[in-house]
Amino acid sequence: MQPRLVIFDVDGTLSDSQGHILAAMADAFAVVDAPLPPREVVLSIVGLSLEVAIPRLAPALTPEQHAAMVAGYRAGFRSRREAGGVAATPLYPGIREAVEVLAAQEHTVLGIATGKSMRGLEALLDGQGLRHHFFTLQVADHHPSKPHPSMLLTAMSETGIGPERSVMIGDTSFDMDMARAAGMPGIAVGWGYHPATELGSAIRHVATAAELPGAVDAVLEREATA
Repeated sequence: MQPRLVIFDVDGTLSDSQGHILAAMADAFAVVDAPLPPREVVLSIVGLSLEVAIPRLAPALTPEQHAAMVAGYRAGFRSRREAGGVAATPLYPGIREAVEVLAAQEHTVLGIATGKSMRGLEALLDGQGLRHHFFTLQVADHHPSKPHPSMLLTAMSETGIGPERSVMIGDTSFDMDMARAAGMPGIAVGWGYHPATELGSAIRHVATAAELPGAVDAVLEREATA
C-alpha cells in the first residue's frame, strides 16, 4: 500500500489538558490583575498559539500586558505539569489503543500538529510512553498559529507524503480549517473543546477513539485501493 500520513492534534484530542489550561490561564490574568473570562470562552481558544489566544481573550489590554500574560501562563502550566505529572493531563479513553493500532500499520506514518511548545509536547509524549509512535512533531515554537497550514505543510514535506494521502485529526475548528488550508481532509473528534456545530468542515466525525482507525481507512480508502 502507498504510505499515508495521520496527524493528531494534542489538547482536546489526545489528552484532556483543560484543568491545567484553565488554571494556567487564571495565572496569566492574575499577572495583570484582570478578570478571567468564563470557562467556555477560555476553552474556545485551545489550539491557538498563546501569542494569538491571549489577545483574543483580553483585547483591551496592551501588547506589554499580553506578553506578561503569556509568560505567566507558561510558568503556571510548567509548574503544574512538573508537580502533577501525566496524571494531571490524562489521555482520553481509547486513545492509546487507537494510536497503537495505527502505528502498527506499515503504511501509516503518524505525526502531531499542536499549539503546544516542543518542551510541553515532549513532556506529555514521554510521560505517556507515546513518543516513539510519532515521526513528525510540529509545534507552536516553529510555526504561525493554527489555522495557518504551515504545520501540516511541513509534516508532509518531512514525510514525503502528499495531501491526498494525509488526514488531520482534531477537536477544534482551528484544526479543521488548518487541514482545509493544507488541502487535506479533517476528522473531527467528539470529546474535545469545540462543539460539533463548529466543526462543519470536517469530512468525518467520530464519537469514540475506537472509531479512529476505521475512520482513517474510510477517508483515505479511495487512494488506498487505487
